[in-house]
Amino acid sequence: MSVGLPACVGDAEPLEEHVDATAQEVFTRNAFTRNALKANALTTDRHVTGALTGNPLTDEGLARSSDVMNALRDPLAREFLSYAAGCALPAGQSVQVSLDGELHEFNGDIGLAPEWGRAHGHCNANCQGWVSACMLARVNHLGESLPISMRGKNKALAVEPGEQESFPHREGAYFGDLFAPEPRRFACRSPGSTLISRVCGGTGVDASSCIVDVLGECDALCGKPKSDGLFPNCRGGGRTIPATVTIFRQ
Repeated sequence: MSVGLPACVGDAEPLEEHVDATAQEVFTRNAFTRNALKANALTTDRHVTGALTGNPLTDEGLARSSDVMNALRDPLAREFLSYAAGCALPAGQSVQVSLDGELHEFNGDIGLAPEWGRAHGHCNANCQGWVSACMLARVNHLGESLPISMRGKNKALAVEPGEQESFPHREGAYFGDLFAPEPRRFACRSPGSTLISRVCGGTGVDASSCIVDVLGECDALCGKPKSDGLFPNCRGGGRTIPATVTIFRQ
């Protein structure tokens, strides 16, 4: 699945204009910040995290927990939830909360864990893995947006026509669990690539100070890639993690 700027097309039909507008919206939300990843009020308190993942990602589900609602007064928590909802819920679905008289909306986008947004849903280990991998892949060291192609063994990440040709440069793979008691933020680098500087900053050669733990090269951690270049299973924290998102760049 590509996340990027729409192409400029002359004399576009109305349907094409709608698609372009959607792509632009996705692009502007592809700049998850380091602070929101690590220091937000939703994941620094285990009780709050449990309430978030244990309830449906719906208006009623969020309002059900006063702890979650109080945590969402933190702007970093709202940024975190914006990316969590964007990764978990499909486009066209959204969640709203009212805080101190102000309405906040968190829009779906990719749809990696739609079950979380159902009336009796929750976010189990599989959901947490996919949402975490997606969120990690959307971190930007400078908080800036860059076009990316996101691929993985999830039907929501099906490669679109022409996507492999438009995004030929593999950056690396992302995996972990941002909702665990000790959050796991893992990545591996595509052999010979320094494109992971998008997430880590610097030159992409030395990732020792990265907000994500870059464990090494993907070929060593994940085995051989699939035919479309994605790494389906990567090892981190002593376990194999199937919910892995591989990123390609233009």
